Amino acid sequence: MSNIFDIFKKIEKEKSDKALSPVTHLVVGLGNPGDKYFYTRHNAGFLAMDYISQKCGATVNRSKFKALVGEATIAGKRVLLMKPQTLMNASGDAVIEAANFYKIPIENIIVLSDDVNLDVGRMRVRKSGSDGGQKGLRSIITRMGSDNFPRIRFGVGQKPHPDYDMADWVLGTLSDADKKTLFDCFVVAYDGLEKILCGDIDGAMQVCNGKK
Repeated sequence: MSNIFDIFKKIEKEKSDKALSPVTHLVVGLGNPGDKYFYTRHNAGFLAMDYISQKCGATVNRSKFKALVGEATIAGKRVLLMKPQTLMNASGDAVIEAANFYKIPIENIIVLSDDVNLDVGRMRVRKSGSDGGQKGLRSIITRMGSDNFPRIRFGVGQKPHPDYDMADWVLGTLSDADKKTLFDCFVVAYDGLEKILCGDIDGAMQVCNGKK
């Protein structure tokens, strides 16, 4: 029969081994740094990252790679959680630094972003594809030289009329009702993220796509 102290030593060793395991994936929430942008539509990716980091007990507050970062284990994978601090249009600068440092392949980078083409409460998981007009995604695609990375996009709604300035719309503050709807989406998105990390992109699509 194992000595109780041997059991404790084994548990501590397993914890240590997990902490020392290499980072194999990046999870990147897109947004703009600064309090004035906190609850804007363009910060849906940052808000999702805040939920994810709290869910897995991580803190995204270390300054590195032109970003705030933290490490976590999600679905058995060691991941670097990132909130680029470059402003949205240069998000790729932070992502490529981290990807090069950890030697992470493009398909192991998962991006969380807003989407003005989807109603609030709608989500979309894609394995790859164009930026869809989202300039943070565009920056990542340009800097990485590929669009072959999965992303989870959160609907923030279309601008109210065609003449409305797009920058004003995405930098506008979310209503209280829209905040609540988005937060409900983040709960589902975490399940989708776990499936993506396990290589089940189709399962993530079934969980997330069309959420309302």
